[in-house]
Amino acid sequence: MIKIAKLNNGPEIFYSIQGEGKNIGRPSVFVRASLCNLYCIWCDTDYTWNWENTPYKHKDDAHSGYKKFKKDDAIITMTPEAVINEVVKYNCKNVVITGGEPLLQQKELQEVLERLREKDDYFFEVETNGTIEPLADFDIWIDQYNVSPKLTNSKINVEMREKSRVYAFFCKSPKAFFKFIIEEEPDIQEVLSLVERYALKPERIFLMPEGRTNNELEKKRLWLID
Repeated sequence: MIKIAKLNNGPEIFYSIQGEGKNIGRPSVFVRASLCNLYCIWCDTDYTWNWENTPYKHKDDAHSGYKKFKKDDAIITMTPEAVINEVVKYNCKNVVITGGEPLLQQKELQEVLERLREKDDYFFEVETNGTIEPLADFDIWIDQYNVSPKLTNSKINVEMREKSRVYAFFCKSPKAFFKFIIEEEPDIQEVLSLVERYALKPERIFLMPEGRTNNELEKKRLWLID
């Protein structure tokens, strides 16, 4: 069984446009897995992890009316077959497995990928925070990893967000591209340190301004481009 994020009383499996990374602009079917092993303070999918009675902080805590999510209300448990039936409703062969952190459920998701590939020539992207190493039986089905390692601005301690062995795996994988969320200019120096420490290839790195509104993104975009 697979835990899928719930949105508007249904599973968050939907057709849209890939909005970031190497395949930006590509029509895609998104499958949003619930659960995460990190808790970024600016996360825009906090309904996959910020459960009631947990100690995690979030930017929206300062907003009136914001509250943690009831776990049972934010998750739908689905069989692999049910997930497949949702995906094939769309005439689209680019599938993005996102989250949360989908690699927490890679054994369960593997069956979905295998059976979809049997049906047609699907292209599979996985969006991951780069703290969990893919299993070999899962990796063989993946065409592209969109790895988004977290920086200090996530407010997560370095021991949780920086796993040397996992960095090494993705650095060696020709399928992996890296995306870093940039909040302030000093964040770029942190990225450069990671580039040096793990021999990341600059041509496989994307920088993304952190923000939820057009105004926030525009302000950061102006200096981040340079």
